[in-house]
Amino acid sequence: MGDVPASVPARRGLDGFMLQLRRDIPGKLPGLSIVLVVLLAGFSIVVPGFLSVGTFQSMMFQLPQLGLLAMAMALPMISGGLNLAIIATANACGLIMVVVMRALIPAAASGSTVAFGLVAALAAGLAAGIAIGGATGLLIARTGVHPILITLGVQSIVEGVSVLLTHGKVVSGLPSIYGKIGNSVVMGVPVTFLALAVVAIVVGIVLKRTSFGIALAMTGSNPEATQYSSVDVKRVLVKVYALSGILCFLAACLMLARFNSASSAYAKSYLLVTVLAAVLGGVDPFGGFGKISGIMLALGVLQVISSGCNLLGFSDYLTLGIWGLTLIAVMSVQGVSRR
Repeated sequence: MGDVPASVPARRGLDGFMLQLRRDIPGKLPGLSIVLVVLLAGFSIVVPGFLSVGTFQSMMFQLPQLGLLAMAMALPMISGGLNLAIIATANACGLIMVVVMRALIPAAASGSTVAFGLVAALAAGLAAGIAIGGATGLLIARTGVHPILITLGVQSIVEGVSVLLTHGKVVSGLPSIYGKIGNSVVMGVPVTFLALAVVAIVVGIVLKRTSFGIALAMTGSNPEATQYSSVDVKRVLVKVYALSGILCFLAACLMLARFNSASSAYAKSYLLVTVLAAVLGGVDPFGGFGKISGIMLALGVLQVISSGCNLLGFSDYLTLGIWGLTLIAVMSVQGVSRR
């Protein structure tokens, strides 16, 4: 016994903990499924034609950008943090892409010129998302300041610079082909919704099947204990916020296609909804647990509520208030259950 290195039992304990994390991450949410079915049935009764192809297609057009932003919020939450800069980051990526497109794609351009401009714009937007997210993670990892404060500061800086450079105006001038691609459908399903599904599958696999995903859950569950294992907590934080920035970039791509323009003021009301979707979908607001499938299901519930309220003539502010009350209720229940 005395000849066994101390690292061996520690390694076994770590492996056991990682295996337990794989088993315990929420994902099967029958409660949300029941809620979704009840909502669909209820709205179909009070709103004639609610269960129509047009309604579902409309919801699928609205979900993608919110879904990507919800994942951008959920990943830092799993690490035990929060990213309040996701909207500002997405808008900054969008503005950068529009500026590059306008600079490289003349009004009468076509063919290779348009293709080159689009690729350059996408590369610039991706670089911006990674840079903002990575810098945010680096600040959190190096300073030890709570992520809420760091991301609030990053949000103010990014949004301030965006407003300064654009004077708060909407920036347009995208090539027509970009909007056509973003608003096209395949067998009745929006291309943007298919893109969301692909990204969700990839991120879900990363969270559950890779060492990074397990390290992320460990960091959120107990960062102090994780620090003494083979996991570099600081590197995990930098990576997760950089990944959040990439998801913000992808959301910006879809927002450009939807609005055919970019602005520093777009989608500000989404911030609350992303937190709500993450928590409803099983992401532990205290860190450590979460699964993408739950978030997607929660987004479906929220979208059904939004569409139903809209068809009933409710104001957007009332719908937002209902979402806020839902978030408070969920957080309260989770807080009580922890006692």
